Amino acid sequence: MAKKSIIARDKKRLALIAKFAAKRAELKAAGDYESLALLPRNSSPTRRKNRSLLTGRPREKASKGEIPGVTKASW
Repeated sequence: MAKKSIIARDKKRLALIAKFAAKRAELKAAGDYESLALLPRNSSPTRRKNRSLLTGRPREKASKGEIPGVTKASW
């Protein structure tokens, strides 16, 4: 289970993404990158992690077949 502070931080990012989505799209369409840079950093959709709803942990890429916490041995 992820720490409660990490889950809260991700929820805050989600709220900022929703709040600034229209303004961000408008500035991108206009090509005004100076004003876009002045928006909060966490309002960018790429800052949000795809988290599990049950545990809050970041979702792993299922296609790789990796298990979290296990490292491959090599000698």
